[in-house]
Amino acid sequence: MKEFIDDFMDYLSVERGLSPNTILAYRRDLNKYIDYLSRKGVQKAPQVNREHVSAFMLDLKKHDMSPVSICRNLAAVKMFHRFLVRENLSKEDPTTLVDTPKLWKRVPSVLTLGEIESMIAAAAGRKVQQIRDQAILEIFYASGLRVSELSDLKTDSVNFDVGFVRAVGKGAKERIIPLGHKAREALQKYLQKARPRLLKGRAGGQADDSLFLSRLGKKISRVSLWSLIKSYARKANIKKEIKPHTLRHTFATHLLEHGADLRSVQEMLGHADISTTQIYTHVDKERLKSAHKQFHPRG
Repeated sequence: MKEFIDDFMDYLSVERGLSPNTILAYRRDLNKYIDYLSRKGVQKAPQVNREHVSAFMLDLKKHDMSPVSICRNLAAVKMFHRFLVRENLSKEDPTTLVDTPKLWKRVPSVLTLGEIESMIAAAAGRKVQQIRDQAILEIFYASGLRVSELSDLKTDSVNFDVGFVRAVGKGAKERIIPLGHKAREALQKYLQKARPRLLKGRAGGQADDSLFLSRLGKKISRVSLWSLIKSYARKANIKKEIKPHTLRHTFATHLLEHGADLRSVQEMLGHADISTTQIYTHVDKERLKSAHKQFHPRG
């Protein structure tokens, strides 16, 4: 079956529009799956049955893989077998009756308004990098973009007159997110005072149209953005665990806490299923429980 993986990767890229990082994860999970089947003497797709798929999941569990990772592996396997049936490379899909493990929805870690403001304040300064970083933090908190989406923003992704940013998310789906005045001000300052200097005098077609640039005048990478977030969290003396989606989680949670409806938040986050957005209602419940425990006489 390994010979069909490249065809499947092309399908994910061209027809499904998945990002290179997602495709890489699928390839890694499928190689693991096919290597397992090979050890069991299964070489061809028609030989695979439901028991093989279930045994593969049990094998992952024996190797102490988390339920979330097992579900991700199973999602890759299911999509691969559906592709094989669609391309007439296999008659049946052995994963149709294999259930996805039930998961507890984990409440994501979020920052308080004070912590967010401390992070943004930590980037204050006149240096080019500080002006850029403050704009990045403002946009992150104002829009709830994924790290990869922010890295991919172009100079024409922002409409200052109307006040929105246009992002391209998973599956190449485009969405429009409003931007507040603080984010717009920080971004305009960056475009006027910092970005031209980061371009280092490049002209015409050689200029990079990426919105946020590295010190080398090129598109800032996801890794650099992630390092930037962690760096300013440390400078702001934030002790919480900071992850790539922390500002995204914070954006959604603060909107809901201040009265935004779930559907609007779903649209701004780019979630295909509202059940994904509902995790943020759990955050609010946890906050209420914490307040009750702290202040109720018999809490």
